Amino acid sequence: MAKEWILNSAMNRFQLNFKKNVGPTSESIRKCSPKNLEEWRDCYYAQVRPEEHIVELGKRLYVKITEVIQSEVAEVSEEDCIQYMKQLVIDRTYDGYVTEIQTVYGQLQHKLGVKIESALDEWDRLYNVDFFISVNQHYIGLQIKPITFGGGAPQLPKIFKEKSIQEETHKAFSEKFGGKVFYVYSAKTGEKKEICNPEVIGEIEAEIKRLS
Repeated sequence: MAKEWILNSAMNRFQLNFKKNVGPTSESIRKCSPKNLEEWRDCYYAQVRPEEHIVELGKRLYVKITEVIQSEVAEVSEEDCIQYMKQLVIDRTYDGYVTEIQTVYGQLQHKLGVKIESALDEWDRLYNVDFFISVNQHYIGLQIKPITFGGGAPQLPKIFKEKSIQEETHKAFSEKFGGKVFYVYSAKTGEKKEICNPEVIGEIEAEIKRLS
């Protein structure tokens, strides 16, 4: 198992299994439509890459492991390992925390000054609620919705259609838990997501005050 991990890691690192080296394997096997492994082997060596080429890649892999990687491993000290663990546990955890704060959920929590919690899976299914705020034994529901696709095309019609469908579930949430459900719309500006309907913050604040 350890040997396979080393082989796989080195092969990926040095891109020996990339298309430029081994050819379009997925496309080739579909084109070949082999009935068994032997047919695929013959087809690959005849139409994609010769066996000698694969043998040469294997030799290159051996050199990378026994010379390049081995020399790199020899340079790793105990102190390197200690510092790496500290960075992983402390530094990178903090970086992840800061990234989380910069999300819409984090922005909203900061602006409202209250704790926002992830909804239970059951709440997501029954009430279409992503997050909630606890106020005086009551709950306020939140739905965070992006208003653009990855390519930038607006999906507002889809969102408003979903909103009309979800009205009944949100009404059921309010009847059971006392608080309203609010939609928070977001859009990506550069590398950061922003709240597109900031007026909702005042509405949520008013609801918090009502339930307090």
